[in-house]
Amino acid sequence: MEIAKVDTFPLLYRLTHPYGDANGYKKYRSCFLIRITTRSGIEGWGEVIDWLPVLEKGFRERIIPFLIGKKATDRLSLVKIIKKWHQRSASGVSQALTEIAAKSAGFSICEMWGGSWRSSIPLYASFQSYSDTPDWINRSLHLVEKAAADGFDQIKVKIGGRSFAEDQSHILALQRQFGGTLQVALDANQSYDAATARQWERLFSEWSNWLWIEEPIPMNQVQDYKLLRASLSVPVSGGENLKSVADFLPLLETRAIDILNPDVMHMDGIDGFRESLQLARHFGLRVSPHSYDGGLCRLYTLFAQACLPAWSKMNDDSIEPVEWDVMENPFTSIVPLQPENGHVTLPQGIGIGIELDLSILEKYRWDGRTYV
Repeated sequence: MEIAKVDTFPLLYRLTHPYGDANGYKKYRSCFLIRITTRSGIEGWGEVIDWLPVLEKGFRERIIPFLIGKKATDRLSLVKIIKKWHQRSASGVSQALTEIAAKSAGFSICEMWGGSWRSSIPLYASFQSYSDTPDWINRSLHLVEKAAADGFDQIKVKIGGRSFAEDQSHILALQRQFGGTLQVALDANQSYDAATARQWERLFSEWSNWLWIEEPIPMNQVQDYKLLRASLSVPVSGGENLKSVADFLPLLETRAIDILNPDVMHMDGIDGFRESLQLARHFGLRVSPHSYDGGLCRLYTLFAQACLPAWSKMNDDSIEPVEWDVMENPFTSIVPLQPENGHVTLPQGIGIGIELDLSILEKYRWDGRTYV
């Protein structure tokens, strides 16, 4: 199965209203898809996240010339080389080559991975809580209310982007409005020091509906994570930006974290991502994958979670939720899956088992102009 062609699809959408987290506001959403085609006509799709000019130039000048003529079944060796040039691109290539391998064998992705344990995966609605208006708290509560009406009972909201007092006012308003009926995760995007993060315990002790606190401090502060985990009554999670399985080991060996949040788009390929999920199980920990940036990578995340054994022997069907972006973003519809009552049923067909909405690729194709 020789690779004959690689197509790229850089997409850009300017948001109606900026929204953001502790890292600042987003004014646009971007998406970069690739399609690898073999000489026999088998296609595989992958997704990459980064600045579009960098991705387009990198694929055109280096990655595509390298891939043409190579065997599509040599996924591991091809990905190993590409990740030396640009790790995130390697992840997208690994997705596309995985789909080609599955299609050539007549398998679904899960069947090629040995079969799934479940066909439906729980989700949590993921929010970018901040907006550039004085009434940002009310706007945030309105978005949560809409998600709850759509059937989500697990959510993640942002902290760390405002003063501590303002953030606590936001979370208290959220708890009072929904009366603890929603399970809530807080994501600080590594914005605190350990002393400030511990102050959240005052609020944690008043409610029992917490999922976790995510990345309260920088991920390289392993010893502080260990101390923080011991001082908080809610689970501590993190790891969305870690690049390899090895990067998780210091956190796991010191028991500094309760829940892993790896992201397939930030790791060294779909195979490395799956290894990170299994690593959590080897250490007896939960893993709730981060999957914010795109619909296709989210689909691969769902497949991987479906193939992961249950985290608790008390319930052999228990599985942790996967992130579901509910913010304004047309690219989440490229893969036309719709959640129902906070769960999504996975496609069962050959390869990824679902047709991408190619009309979105044409409508939002990036025109090459600089954007900020």
